[in-house]
Amino acid sequence: MVAILVLALIGLVLGSGLGVAARIFAVGDENPLLKEVQALMPGSQCGQCGFPGCTAAATALVEGRSAVTCCPPGGMALAEKLAELLGVTLDGQMSAPLLARIDERQCTGCTRCFKACPTDAIVGANGQIHSVLQNACTGCGKCQQACPENCVSLSPQDVSLDTWRWAKPQLA
Repeated sequence: MVAILVLALIGLVLGSGLGVAARIFAVGDENPLLKEVQALMPGSQCGQCGFPGCTAAATALVEGRSAVTCCPPGGMALAEKLAELLGVTLDGQMSAPLLARIDERQCTGCTRCFKACPTDAIVGANGQIHSVLQNACTGCGKCQQACPENCVSLSPQDVSLDTWRWAKPQLA
């Protein structure tokens, strides 16, 4: 019985010490706006915005160092949400998301692009022609860098019903 009481007392003292230490050494509160912007970002970590990932892009957006149209994979829908959330006007055009395309005439099936793809958007096998799954491609360009035959290119996404936007009329 004494051993149980001693262990309970040690647990109580150590737990209280950890609680006090958590309050004393607490890291400053994060900006709640930053968390909201991070939640809106696509999370593909593609780097098409010029930042190493979506967290860095969200930080730049909140700090005003980047335009709300910086994220091509998010499209205009994300830009509109970000503009509303950050209270800025949506101006300027947005570049279309880049997607990888493989030239089948030059592909030798070396699998280097296949191995470099972080989202498994490239399908194929050793010695066979590879193909890109457009819905899974983030346009990061790692496959293009890894390809020794230079048969991988990045080109803008084809216009579809999901990506097409009506151009606003210009006042004369």
